[in-house]
Amino acid sequence: MDIFAIIVNILLLVAAMLVVIVVLAQDSKNSGLGGAFGSETTALSTKGKKASRERQLQKLTVIFAIVVAVLAILMLLMPAFKKWFAPASTSAMIDLVRSIF
Repeated sequence: MDIFAIIVNILLLVAAMLVVIVVLAQDSKNSGLGGAFGSETTALSTKGKKASRERQLQKLTVIFAIVVAVLAILMLLMPAFKKWFAPASTSAMIDLVRSIF
């Protein structure tokens, strides 16, 4: 089970880094907090390949964010998995076999 936890940790780290990279690759639609109080630029200025690239980056952001959320929940439930799938002690198995025969 420890190998499974290590694999999930590595996948979570990679997915989180990919979310950061994809978010940073997107163009800013406004000028941050100052854009909320000042004049806004319209999002209609992006056309063609640039708009298609932005759409793809937004979809990748959603996909990677979902992967991060699922892996984080999986990490949260990891102790419960260890309890469910822990092998029974050998003495308990011997007692079970003796009671059957």
